[in-house]
Amino acid sequence: MTVLYSVEGAVATITLNRPDARNALNDQMCEDLRRIVLEVDPKIRLVFVRGSGPVFCAGADVKERAGMSVDQVRARRLKAFAAYHALEPVVAVVHGAALGSGVEIAAACDFIVATPDAAFGTPEAMRGTVGATQRLPRVLGKRLAKDLMFTGRRLTAAEARAAGFVSRLVTAAELEQELATIAHAVAAASPEAIRYAKQCIDRGVELDPQGALGLELMAIEAQLASGKGMGRP
Repeated sequence: MTVLYSVEGAVATITLNRPDARNALNDQMCEDLRRIVLEVDPKIRLVFVRGSGPVFCAGADVKERAGMSVDQVRARRLKAFAAYHALEPVVAVVHGAALGSGVEIAAACDFIVATPDAAFGTPEAMRGTVGATQRLPRVLGKRLAKDLMFTGRRLTAAEARAAGFVSRLVTAAELEQELATIAHAVAAASPEAIRYAKQCIDRGVELDPQGALGLELMAIEAQLASGKGMGRP
């Protein structure tokens, strides 16, 4: 399997599993990733995405692409977009390199936990292709996103944390405990409140302030109408 899936309690873990290829994203991995995410049990409260081996994901499998026709490359890219979109309600756990498709996978998640050896880059332009142009500018800003894209520069874990791309930076020794802390906190929160908060944040950043406030008010009204949203004592 190019992607592994495991469950412990209410926490699921999706593991990119092509360590010999540095978890490079190929056609089969795109299909497996999207299928697994879409089949996640609704009772799961949190999903972690990780990479097996020394890196998170080294990007697209360029060896596979070399033998493809134009139509096959196009279809492969569309499969990747579908996989990224399906990944959105999760937390990325990044160690080692996250390049190209790896950055897209991490950026599609709700937030990123990284170890100090993590590095983030978008080498698409260096390879003569286009990609990773939409999510990164929304987090890093246009100028830093262009710097990465135009020059092939890689952000260190510390730089990514300072830029707001990585939300938590922890040592490898502390990583599992930090993930357990995150899982415990999410499990203790209201699933409905988290769902509404995610919707308001993800959609609200695309709106003007008045529209974004209206979105939050609609979520509040929906909660009140359902008999919830009064807060816990």
